[in-house]
Amino acid sequence: MRLVQVPAMQLQPGMFVAELDRPWLEAPFAIQGFMIRDDAEVLYIAEHVDYVYIDADYQGSPLYLPVQIMDRKQLSKKLDIKTEFQQAAISFETATQTLDRVFNALKQGRHTDIDAVKKSINPLIDGVFRNKEAVAALVRLKEAGDYRYNHGISMAVWAAILGRHIGLHRDELEKLVVGCAMCDVGVTKLPQELLESSGALSEEQRQSVREHPLVGAKMVADSDEVDFEILAIIENHHERYDGSGYPRGMEGAAIPLLARIAGLVDSYDAMITSKPYARARSSFEATQELIESKDQLFQGALVEQFIQAIGLFPTGAIVELNTGEVAIVVKQNELRRLKPEVVVVLDAEKKPKDRLELVDLSDDGVARLRWIALELQSGAYGIDSEDFFL
Repeated sequence: MRLVQVPAMQLQPGMFVAELDRPWLEAPFAIQGFMIRDDAEVLYIAEHVDYVYIDADYQGSPLYLPVQIMDRKQLSKKLDIKTEFQQAAISFETATQTLDRVFNALKQGRHTDIDAVKKSINPLIDGVFRNKEAVAALVRLKEAGDYRYNHGISMAVWAAILGRHIGLHRDELEKLVVGCAMCDVGVTKLPQELLESSGALSEEQRQSVREHPLVGAKMVADSDEVDFEILAIIENHHERYDGSGYPRGMEGAAIPLLARIAGLVDSYDAMITSKPYARARSSFEATQELIESKDQLFQGALVEQFIQAIGLFPTGAIVELNTGEVAIVVKQNELRRLKPEVVVVLDAEKKPKDRLELVDLSDDGVARLRWIALELQSGAYGIDSEDFFL
């Protein structure tokens, strides 16, 4: 029996009431467990209890829908994501190592081939075109490493997802991802103690930080012949739509489109990434913050398109359902962003389920019984989402 909590006034004829929100002896019902026959019984039940637990698998219910039960191996085949996820993991590591070498060369004032960055990131862009769900999940589940390099590649992936969603041409997409990957190269010139500081910065230190986009653009320009649009991304990714950014305080359409995208994905990835001085926000918290800053820090239309592209609960996110069960988001619903496909891994008591349940929350029947109550932090209840993609 699969019990699901339902408010009394939302009951429907055909549902089987298996348990109450109180002991049966404290309610005036003649038998323990019964099927609801009509609306009058719904009203009678609601007079005496606030909610009940129905048997979601009772086949006489009008809301009965079979749930796909499977083990991890069957789930991997069903999702058809394993191969792409593994390839994305290899591509991410290769791109990160390449960026590390390029940054170190630029820091030492040596000439370097920026085109190597494009070549290393192209496989990730190809992955976005084939299966953006797998690549997005990989970026969210990436292990902690040097923030500058991981963050740059992550920015490139989020930008590729958004750029593809809004229809950028492949050439523009490549410029966008290379520019995003290189955004923090100017940070390598900052003192290490400044980078590791968790306290308030002095005015002099703050000014040094605010100059890193200009420093980075000059480092790249001096090293190689680079497209001006890539330099514009590096130079302007901290400008903000309302003019509150730096280094020049540009605003609105004066900020190049690709730099506007870079600034948006830079902030999003920074918010969902753990740092020594700040906890990572959930993706839902981060997107809510972006929504609140529409047409202030970021162009409203780009914020809306980004959320459409990644979903409010992105693939790989750990969520708690209204039933108390814990699930992992495994597939987006392009039309109903709050209703992705999930795999239920823990029961309401937070104990591992013997067999996994693959549930499409967008299905009208299931949606009335289960929905996402909140997104949990990565690693909640000891869950490693990556296990379910491999």
